[in-house]
Amino acid sequence: MDSCVVRFAPSPSGYLHIGGARTAIFNWLYARKHGGRFILRIEDTDATRSSEASVQGILDGLRWLGLDWDAGPFFQSRHLDDHRAAVERLLARGHAYRCFCAREALEAKREAARAAKQTYRYDGACRRLTADRIAALTAEGRAHVVRFKVPRGDGAVAFDDRVYGRVVKRLDDIEDFVLMRTNGQPLYVLANAVDDIRDGVTHVIRGQDGLANTPKQVLIYQALGASLPVFAHMSLTLDPQKAKISKRRHGEHVAIHYYREQGFLPWAMVNFLVLLGWATTDARELFTPQELVAAFDLEGIGRTNSVFHIQPDDPKFITDPKLLSINAHYLRSMPIAALRPHVKARLTAEGLWQADFDGARREWFDQTVDLIRARFHRLTDFATYGRAYFDDAYAMDPDAVARHLQQQPDAARWMPALADTLVGVEPFDAASVEAALRAFLGQWGIKPGQLVNGVRTAVTGQAVGPDLIQVLVCIGRERVVTRLRRAIDSL
Repeated sequence: MDSCVVRFAPSPSGYLHIGGARTAIFNWLYARKHGGRFILRIEDTDATRSSEASVQGILDGLRWLGLDWDAGPFFQSRHLDDHRAAVERLLARGHAYRCFCAREALEAKREAARAAKQTYRYDGACRRLTADRIAALTAEGRAHVVRFKVPRGDGAVAFDDRVYGRVVKRLDDIEDFVLMRTNGQPLYVLANAVDDIRDGVTHVIRGQDGLANTPKQVLIYQALGASLPVFAHMSLTLDPQKAKISKRRHGEHVAIHYYREQGFLPWAMVNFLVLLGWATTDARELFTPQELVAAFDLEGIGRTNSVFHIQPDDPKFITDPKLLSINAHYLRSMPIAALRPHVKARLTAEGLWQADFDGARREWFDQTVDLIRARFHRLTDFATYGRAYFDDAYAMDPDAVARHLQQQPDAARWMPALADTLVGVEPFDAASVEAALRAFLGQWGIKPGQLVNGVRTAVTGQAVGPDLIQVLVCIGRERVVTRLRRAIDSL
């Protein structure tokens, strides 16, 4: 028997966003930590909002993040019979009743309460209908919903939450809530509970916004004679203005696929998202997958809402600086063998991949990636700032050209001469190239900074980068010489 069963149950009404991904990560970590099962369930009963494209987006997002599931994906819409059967059991046991109140009448009562500045709660008008009256209204074909019959009196619903502690809700503060619509479709509060009971879910780990529904679901569990799962409600993730992160408000800047397209590594994304609202006692922030599974526990989830510092209007820091920092850490430190497929995919997408990077020049490719990654933050940097290493058609940074070429008039004299010098360097390795540059400096009386910055700009298009000697050896004699001579056109 599994030690625990958890689930991720998204609604397929759009892409997988960071809030949903964070919930999936917490559940996945808990299952892996305790040797349990992680179930994927698609809650698609709202046909007007669900789509196959959204389902595929959720699956693709989870796979990209590396979150494998043990069962599913199950589709809630295929278990409507279970939901309706549960409603019938609740009706038969006296825990639910049919409500024939017209929508217009309910709206009028709601408006009256609003005008009186009172909180509206269904008054239970149909709670007292006799069996004969119910039969007569049903025979007339009168539309009705099914409501849960909340016990009345001085009692309360109480449960323990692993994050928020003991939660108590007075019964008198809970209205007789709807379980099933007039069209026979179950509401979330019922379907979600019935599915969790059927799937044997032992731990419900979800966002704090689900806490309001939990007392109602506890009542459903109890009425159906089912054991309560362990509840753990995660604090919310907010934007810098302290508004809840949402698809509608923030668009694709909170979509998982956006970060994939923008050159973020899957594990860097996981590592960052888990830090939104969770922490270890030793305040560590960087983990391998194995370390994070071992360290994760529900006690580390905080009650204080976290902030995701999205910066959609900043072209350089397009997202939370901490995410950029974590991604840069993994770009610079992960084994080249592990990084290679990600760089290959990015260069392929940009039309920069060459077949011999997997063949005769494989070693050169790996050494080049290792050389240039130190200053990079995203995979996209390999195709932009690093383009000159993989292709001869690369952009020249106008500021670098102006400062290190156009504002250095002597470069028009010494750069062609340096190209001629490098033609004769043999072998073209670090020691020989360094010796040639030192001799050239002495011969021409050029300042080291002037030569280094001018040559780097000419051969890479950038003002900054790795050690110049390593850059020249990496790019190779023929391409270096050609680029130095071509740079004269910029002067």
